[in-house]
Amino acid sequence: MSTVHPMSPAEFTGALRGLARRYWGSHPFHQRMHAGELTEHELKLWAANRWYYQCVLPRKDAAIISNCPIPEIRRIWLDRIVYHDGAVEGEGGAERWLRLCTAVGLDRTEVLDERHVAPGVRFAVDAYLTFARTKPWVEAVASGLTEMFAGHLMQQRVADVLANYSWISHADLAYFTNRIDKVSGEGKDTLDIVVRHSVTREQQEKAVSALSFKCDVLWSMLDAIERAAAKE
Repeated sequence: MSTVHPMSPAEFTGALRGLARRYWGSHPFHQRMHAGELTEHELKLWAANRWYYQCVLPRKDAAIISNCPIPEIRRIWLDRIVYHDGAVEGEGGAERWLRLCTAVGLDRTEVLDERHVAPGVRFAVDAYLTFARTKPWVEAVASGLTEMFAGHLMQQRVADVLANYSWISHADLAYFTNRIDKVSGEGKDTLDIVVRHSVTREQQEKAVSALSFKCDVLWSMLDAIERAAAKE
């Protein structure tokens, strides 16, 4: 019986990076956003639905910590929870996202009560959280490697939103401007962890599948937002 050998680190990294074309930056909804073609209503729905995803991120990271037996990784990962939730109330990525929601015309209350969250978005995001809770920690970490594709997209989004949506200011985009440098470092660190701890061919293939799954989650979110906007 033949043995399937593990991919080399370069091959493995290439397989992961090869999923960049599946990232939600190429989704038609995002393309229209960057082109300045979204209505105010569509921007509101996008921001309110993306809020649900932002809320789940620290819970996803907590699930990874709970499943990981390695203190070094847990210490590294703890910073992500603090980043999103803030060290104190009123700080953090979640608060910066709420500021963007206000800028596009949403009331804070209607964002927090999730009245605008589309069923498809809720389903996709909940599936992502379940994945992090139930899969081996390395696979859950690998699913977050969409970070590798995010930095350039965030830079372009800031420029295009400022150019095309005059009522949104640079300060309103603090979530993205604050995250650009952060996500680049996180992406490199996450990739190093996944490559170091995925040592068999099976583990490597499962890591690639995990990242593919995350791309599907993000794409499904935008599909659901687009459908919701078309109904109203």
